[in-house]
Amino acid sequence: MARFLSVSSGSNGNCYYIGNERTALIVDAGIGFRTLKSRLAGAGVDVSSVEMVFVTHDHADHVRGLASVAQKLSVPVFTTARLHDALSRNRYVGPDFAGSRRVLRPGFETVIRGVRCVNFEVPHDASQTLGYFLDFFGTRFVFMTDLGRVPEYAYRYCAEADYVIIESNYDVDMLMRGPYPPDLKYRIIGDNGHLSNDDCAAAVRRFWHPGLKGIFLCHLSKDNNTPSLAFASTFRALGSMGLSVPGDLQLVCLPRSEVFSLEF
Repeated sequence: MARFLSVSSGSNGNCYYIGNERTALIVDAGIGFRTLKSRLAGAGVDVSSVEMVFVTHDHADHVRGLASVAQKLSVPVFTTARLHDALSRNRYVGPDFAGSRRVLRPGFETVIRGVRCVNFEVPHDASQTLGYFLDFFGTRFVFMTDLGRVPEYAYRYCAEADYVIIESNYDVDMLMRGPYPPDLKYRIIGDNGHLSNDDCAAAVRRFWHPGLKGIFLCHLSKDNNTPSLAFASTFRALGSMGLSVPGDLQLVCLPRSEVFSLEF
C-alpha cells in the first residue's frame, strides 16, 4: 500500500509525505520534528520510514524544521545548488546542514531510490522556488505549493500527473477588502506572489486531462480565504468542463494543521 499524506499546509507550516513499504519521502519540512513524528504516527506511519526530503524554497513555513528533521533522521535533502546555497544562510537551516546536501540539476530527471524526480522553477519571491514532478513507482504527483502564476512549461508536467497539489491561496475580494497593508496586498497578487482561487481554477481548466485522479488545493490563507471559497472556485471550473466531483476525480482542500490521507 502506498500513501500520500498532507501533514501540514499553510503559512503555519508545510509538509507532505509519500511512502510505501519500499521507501518514503517528504516535500518540505516547515514543521518541527516532534510535530512531524506525532502527526505521522497518528496516521499509522513511522517517521523513521522517511528516507529523503525535497525542498521547494527557503521561506520559513517550508524549512523551519528542516535541519532538525534531516539531522534526527540522518537523511539526504534534495534541491538545487542555488537553493542549497540560500539554505546555508537561512536562519532556520544554516551551514551545519551541509552534510545532508544533495544537489539536483535544474530541469533534469533523476531517479532516487526508485522515485523519478524532475524539478522546475516557478515564480515566487524566495531565493528560488521549485515545483516537483515525482513519479512514485508509477503514480505521478506534481507539487506547486507557492507561485504567483503557473509558467507555461509546468503544464506539461501536470498533463502527465495522476495528482496535482496546487496552491489556491486567496480570494481576491477578501484580500483587497482585508486589513493587510497595500504593499503586502500587491506583493501577494503579483507574478511573484501567490496563486488566487481564480488563478488556480484557470490553471485547472488548462491542465485537466482524462487520467487526472485528484486535485489537492494547498496553502490556503488563514486571513484571505476559506476552504469553501477555494473549493467552489475549482469545483465550478471542473463543472464548466462537464466534470463531476467526486465522480470524475477528487477535489480536496488540504487542511492547515490536520493530516489528510490518500491511499493509492
